[in-house]
Amino acid sequence: MTTERMEFKTEVKELLDLMIHSLYSHKEVFLRELISNASDAIDRARYESLTNGDVLEGDGGWKIKIIPDKEAGTLTISDNGIGMNHDEIIESLGTIAHSGTKEFLAALQKQEVKDNPELIGQFGVGFYSSFMVADRITVLSRRAGSKDKKGVKWESAGDGTFTVEETEKETKGTDVILHLRDDEKQYLGQWEIRSVVKKYSDFIEHPIVMDVEKEVDSELKKGEKVKVREEETLNSMKALWLKDRSEVTQEEYNDFYKHISHDFHPPAKVVHYRAEGTSEFASLLFIPSLAPANMLYKDFKYGPMLYVKRVRIMDHCEDLMPQYLRFVRGVVDSSDLPLNVSREILQNNRQVDIIKNSVTRKVLDTFEEMKEKEYDDYLKIYGEFGRVLKEGIHFDLTRREVIADLLLFSSTRSEGGKLRTLKDYVDGMKEGQEEIYYIVGSSLSDASNSPYLEAFRKKDYEVLIMTDDIDDFIFSGFEYKGKRMQSITRGDVSLDKDGAAEKEEAKKKYSKLIDLIKETLSDEVKDVRLSGRLTDTVCCLVADEGDLDPTMERLLKSMGQEIPPIKRILEINPDHPLFAAMNGIFEKDETGSQLKDYIQLLYDQALVLEGSKPKDPSSFSKAIAKLMVENAEGAR
Repeated sequence: MTTERMEFKTEVKELLDLMIHSLYSHKEVFLRELISNASDAIDRARYESLTNGDVLEGDGGWKIKIIPDKEAGTLTISDNGIGMNHDEIIESLGTIAHSGTKEFLAALQKQEVKDNPELIGQFGVGFYSSFMVADRITVLSRRAGSKDKKGVKWESAGDGTFTVEETEKETKGTDVILHLRDDEKQYLGQWEIRSVVKKYSDFIEHPIVMDVEKEVDSELKKGEKVKVREEETLNSMKALWLKDRSEVTQEEYNDFYKHISHDFHPPAKVVHYRAEGTSEFASLLFIPSLAPANMLYKDFKYGPMLYVKRVRIMDHCEDLMPQYLRFVRGVVDSSDLPLNVSREILQNNRQVDIIKNSVTRKVLDTFEEMKEKEYDDYLKIYGEFGRVLKEGIHFDLTRREVIADLLLFSSTRSEGGKLRTLKDYVDGMKEGQEEIYYIVGSSLSDASNSPYLEAFRKKDYEVLIMTDDIDDFIFSGFEYKGKRMQSITRGDVSLDKDGAAEKEEAKKKYSKLIDLIKETLSDEVKDVRLSGRLTDTVCCLVADEGDLDPTMERLLKSMGQEIPPIKRILEINPDHPLFAAMNGIFEKDETGSQLKDYIQLLYDQALVLEGSKPKDPSSFSKAIAKLMVENAEGAR
């Protein structure tokens, strides 16, 4: 019999070394992960058996068996699920095909996961957690439905290599045999195994069994007790989602949530209901209290587990949950879908759309109810998921205003840090105001102190302050209650309707100087005009209507996107004394070098104010120093 020796992929080598040598305060999670893997293997076998009866192999029912052997020092977790063949066992146990592995390794190296065992489940490295308690692992597996009894044996001591060889196995499924370290033998005790199963796996829908020794009445001698070994089920196997809400305790909800999410923090909210009528289904959904570590990854798997008549069909049914609610976890059990449902059937099934609409509406209604009745709790949830929820404004056109009513914003009228809603804004709008104004910044402090706010503050117009990277993309041009949202860093702004005549007079007065600035900065700016948004600052750069906001432009560039050069508009404050001084110089000498230096300084100042840097920082610094010297000498 040939034995193949192979090396783990590089990342797995590093992972094993860290698992073995890192201190970890929740080592018992290895059992949770192995039981979860066994449950998944049974679910897959059940699903395949719907179309392939050979998978059943005529056994007496699905189960997961835990076998502690104190003499051998081994703990075996055995299932009669789908099993693996030679190629599958190498693919499953020799590699980690998950983009989050590097991040997990970084967290483990920093010991950040020491008190966060949920990270093991989130990053898909559950099987390897067994090396925390075992110095060698043997896996025996045979694919369900195979025509012979040939199985495969996988073994590793966590030393960077593993062996694979053919073996005989009478039954289908997988046996994971852990050769426990001398200081981890407590996991062979019945009490320890029971407590870990109860803590993490009580809601697994398949029986988790173990042979236990019991004393029973002797059939031979009355009054005497004899010891026998019996197979005992350790978990309750309760399908919580099929029970009435009144029959379920909060502790049961919390335990079930931990089981399906690998999150040790209790959920912030439970959404449990049963729908009847045109579509019958039961739904048990959870809104987490903390955002999943990998929620913003491109390959983040989302959507509730889909059951059909209590048979688990898939772990993440994306067709039942919009992407902007991808943080919601849970179960949906339908009575209307066919048991052999596939992705193609899902995408073309009216019942799926009905369920998705119902689930989405229920979650959004729950958020609205929390906002109205449990505001402090809602604030915490919004802090975790508000950025993702905003995506619904762009992607879900039928619910844009419903989602918009859930959003919270800082604003120039926020008192004591209290956040505002769009309804608050519209209710407090000035008479005749037709637009909802907002500004996007890299931080609340930067945006709050922006010169772009000057005229709005003077006229007491409220401006929403946004700091999420997607804000300008989401809200540009969005209408709420018939009021269009407008960035104050884009387009022309004129708040002073009575000052139109004064502005025209200033335009005539400074027209020649403005023309010179346009000519001097023709390679840098699209236009030069007098500003309606500045009161104290001399100048600023604004995007033209339809152009990218500077913050969004910088974000896209940082992501490696190629953005064609976008010229801004230079706005000048005609009431600023510097501009009047520059006009005086212009009237004396239109072609002087000093004036051109001032124009360049003006443009560089505008770049700094919008969060960019001067094209030539060295020249900018020298020009500032020169002015300081001239001013200091003049003051002597």
